[in-house]
Amino acid sequence: MSGADKRIMGLPSGMVYAAVVAIVLLATSGAVLGISIRALGLYLQKSPIYPSTGLEMPDVPSETENWIKVGPDRFEDAETEDTLGTTNYVTRTYEEKDPADGGTPRRIDIHVAYYTGSIDTVPHIPERCFVGGGMQIGAGTSVVHLPLDDSRWIPMRDAPGVMDGRAYTTTLARGVYSNRPGQRVLLPLDPQQMQLRVTEFTIPGAPNLYAGYFFIVNGEHRSSAEGVRLLAFDLKTDYAYYLKVQFNSQNVESPEELAEVAAELLDDLLGELMLCVPDWAEVARGEWPEQSSEGPATRG
Repeated sequence: MSGADKRIMGLPSGMVYAAVVAIVLLATSGAVLGISIRALGLYLQKSPIYPSTGLEMPDVPSETENWIKVGPDRFEDAETEDTLGTTNYVTRTYEEKDPADGGTPRRIDIHVAYYTGSIDTVPHIPERCFVGGGMQIGAGTSVVHLPLDDSRWIPMRDAPGVMDGRAYTTTLARGVYSNRPGQRVLLPLDPQQMQLRVTEFTIPGAPNLYAGYFFIVNGEHRSSAEGVRLLAFDLKTDYAYYLKVQFNSQNVESPEELAEVAAELLDDLLGELMLCVPDWAEVARGEWPEQSSEGPATRG
């Protein structure tokens, strides 16, 4: 007789009965809960998903019509990548080709990192990482509008379900400035409402640094880490991903100016970034990811 059996047998008969009933109820409720979750189409665990293009963050064009990469792409060592939680990322600096006023070209750093599957870690954000690295927060954090150029956006007519009326596509650049020249790609839903969360950091003996970011999450956009968790873990969705898009600059003087420069770069790059994440309309229609004969999703 096991120790558990001895402990139960040492109880009064009424308590033994109650204990047995409780055990049965727990086992039964667990099975019923599992059946109910499956019947309702709820997903407590998320599967990884990748874009059908097979493109990753380093594939984002290093030159666009208006911007060009300066210096090499920057990657971290294995230990830092382990902390970062992904190897699908790139950090680079862009410089504008033709300054509007004929002055010194503006520069801006961009860091994009892709996460998918069991993304239960807290996204890395400047307010934590930069302060942990010794910087001090200056004037604080604000959320500002990204003034994107919508002249090439077209409403998506066959958008599925809740995407209807919120989905827009844009045309990618032609020629050498695009991975898919002239193709139309889906933007994050409600792109006209995209925002940048910006924090000012002070650096002794150097100009203040402005860092701003937003996330593309399951085909939508969010400006906070909390928004990522709420959207990515929608129980009705089998798959989950998010892309962190971060801009840093010491050549701007306000959150609004950082958003202005970031938006000008995104006017050239946002569609290219969307080639590196799943097309959520395809996912919503069940067209992607494809399923192999063994069952798991296949990657293009």
